[in-house]
Amino acid sequence: MVSKLTLEYDGSGFAGWGRQPGLRTVEGELQQALQTILGPRGADGQALTLTVAGRTDAGVHAWEQVASYAAEAVDPVRLNALIGRDAAVLRCEPAPSGFDARRDATSRTYCYRVLARRSRSALARDRALWWPRELDRRALEQCAQALRGRHDFTAFTPAESEHSRFQRRILRAEWRVRSAGCGHDQQPTAAPDALEGALLEFWIEAETFLRHMTRTLVGTMLDVASGLLSVDDFHRLLEGRPRTEAGKTAPPCGLALAAVSYG
Repeated sequence: MVSKLTLEYDGSGFAGWGRQPGLRTVEGELQQALQTILGPRGADGQALTLTVAGRTDAGVHAWEQVASYAAEAVDPVRLNALIGRDAAVLRCEPAPSGFDARRDATSRTYCYRVLARRSRSALARDRALWWPRELDRRALEQCAQALRGRHDFTAFTPAESEHSRFQRRILRAEWRVRSAGCGHDQQPTAAPDALEGALLEFWIEAETFLRHMTRTLVGTMLDVASGLLSVDDFHRLLEGRPRTEAGKTAPPCGLALAAVSYG
C-alpha cells in the first residue's frame, strides 16, 4: 500500500525539506502529522517515513512537490489541520504498488524569479530576487538557449559535493517576462500591474539536478547580463570548469519547485 501526496509550501519559515534535529522542516512537520493520524508504522511494518521527489533547501518554495509513503491515503483536510499555514497538502491519493516519488519521477521543473526594477517590492520580497541594476535580457535568453541538451555542470554545484556524476540533460530552459503582477497560478504577490514587465522568470526542466545548480546558474546568468561575464564565458562553464569560475549562488527566496513529472 503506497500513497502519493502533492503539496505546496512557502519555504521562508522552513530549514528546507529534510528533517534536521531542532529545526522546523517540511518533512518533519508533515511526517509528524501523518504519524498522528496513522500511527508510527506504515503498511510495510517499517517506520512511517516520506520519500520526496525533490529536496528543497531552506527558503526555497514549492508549488507542486510530490512525496510518497507506505500507508493508506489521508484526507488533505485532516493533514492540513495538523501542519502550519505556510504549507498545504493539495492531494493525497492511492498510488500503484511500488510507487516511489523520487525514483519514478521523470523530470523536475524549477522557476526562479527576479524582480528587475529600481524600487524594491514589499509584497514580493520573499518570492523574488530584487535586482535594481540594468540587465541585458537578450544575454539572459542566449544563456538559457545554451543550456538545452547534455552538459557538465561541475561549475554550478559546490566544490565539496556528494555527487559523483556532474553531467545533466536539460529538457527545457527559458527566461520569460511575467506580464501581470501575480505569483504562481492565482496567488498574488503585488497589486495588479505593479510588476508589469519587471518580473523575470527563469524556467528550467531536467531529469535530475545537482545541489544549488539552478540558483548558481541564475547567479551566473545575471553576471553575464550585467557585463561581468560574456556569453562565451558561460558556454565554457558548461564544459566542466571549476566552481570558482562561475558566479555566486542566487538567494533561495526566488526559487520554487514548480512541477514534477511522471511517465
